This record gives sequence, structure tokens and C-alpha cells, in this order.
Amino acid sequence: MPKFVIEREIPGAGKLSAKDLHAISQKSCSVLNKLGPQIQWVESYVTDDKVYCVYIAPNAELIKEHARQGGFPANRISEVKTMIDPTSAEG
Repeated sequence: MPKFVIEREIPGAGKLSAKDLHAISQKSCSVLNKLGPQIQWVESYVTDDKVYCVYIAPNAELIKEHARQGGFPANRISEVKTMIDPTSAEG
């Protein structure tokens, strides 16, 4: 199943409280439960003004639907083609 990185522009994201992040996470999980097991949230990275999310889904359309139902922006959805890490440099 394809993996995607979603860029969400959320001004002030890095200043959101733990309570705010908890509520956002609950909303996301609620929508995911409605959409079914084909779409999975792996993890997210919060920066000053953006949130980068990693999802597994059959296509970008399902990710767009998650964003629509959750009221989240999905400014850029990029399919991961391959992954590399420091072990990729080894012979």
C-alpha cells in the first residue's frame, strides 16, 4: 500500500497546546475510523507553521477525503517512492 507525506499549513502549529493537539488527534482518529482500515495515520511532525503527516492509503483521494471530513488542510500530498537512511550508504 502506498505511503504519503501530507503537508498541512497551520499557522502557529508549533505553539498549539497539548490539549489542542490532543483534540486534533482525536478528530483525525474519529474520521479515520469512519473511513475504514485502508487509510492509516503513521505519525506527524509539528513545526512552527506546518504539520507533516505520514499516512498509508490506497490513493491520494482518500487522504483528501480525510482532510475534508476532518476540516484539516492538505496543502500538498506527496507519494513516497522509496525510503533511504544511513544504512543506504553501506555497500
